Amino acid sequence: MGVIEMAPLLARAAAWGGGLLLLAGTLYALALAVLWWGQERLLFQPEVLAATHRFDFGADVHEDGLDVPGARLHALHLRLPHPAGVVFYLHGNAGSLQSWFTNADFYRRANFDLYMIDYRGYGKSSGRIESQAQLLDDVRAAWAWVAPRYAGLKRVIYGRSLGSGLAAMLAAEVQPELTVLASPYASMARLAAEHYAWVPQALLRYPLRTDEAVPHIRGPLLLVHGQRDDLIAPAHSEHLATLAPQARLLRLPEAGHNDLQLHAAYLETLAVALAGR
Repeated sequence: MGVIEMAPLLARAAAWGGGLLLLAGTLYALALAVLWWGQERLLFQPEVLAATHRFDFGADVHEDGLDVPGARLHALHLRLPHPAGVVFYLHGNAGSLQSWFTNADFYRRANFDLYMIDYRGYGKSSGRIESQAQLLDDVRAAWAWVAPRYAGLKRVIYGRSLGSGLAAMLAAEVQPELTVLASPYASMARLAAEHYAWVPQALLRYPLRTDEAVPHIRGPLLLVHGQRDDLIAPAHSEHLATLAPQARLLRLPEAGHNDLQLHAAYLETLAVALAGR
């Protein structure tokens, strides 16, 4: 085949190649657009409960409601007769208070009240999450409602998984007597890079920079991480521990991401931290 005969074939091949590149680029841009507009669906996985849903966690657990701009947050509040303090608990990205408020007996034994909110769209909370700023404002509002009721007592901010970033940012602002971050991430950007390397970090609307907040926490800080956690690697907690000289890191060799509360070392260490020993 001569050069003249090859030329049309090469031209068609170049056109096909250019078309495939254009298609791949278009699909990539479409995927990024879906990710930008649909981040809430990927990040937040709420369990919605009916308004008539009733919890059965004991007579000392009360339902509370808190009005915030555009929504009403639902909360459960374990209230003991003479508590030593309160644990303000920010839960993970999936489920609702029905699945998260399951360790009340531990806090009864420790003599600590427990206050836990459902984020917008979770459980019996109305509204929907629209931005990190809104989410953090809701957390601030809940803290501002409950914290003054425990003036002079030990106030603890506890964040689990998704809630750890919110807890760290809140703790850096209000300086509680104790901060606990369980299965925390250094930042959502770093976590996304580990699981979705193809996603540009500038696309993330929920950066949740725990690593920027932790250095500003002045009080005691307990970090807890399961060594078998395949969602948020223990390296995240190890990095956070280097950012606060007072931080204590508890590694649980047999724990994964969702089962910390099933391990005696976790319960014993948390009880000691609450007691201030």
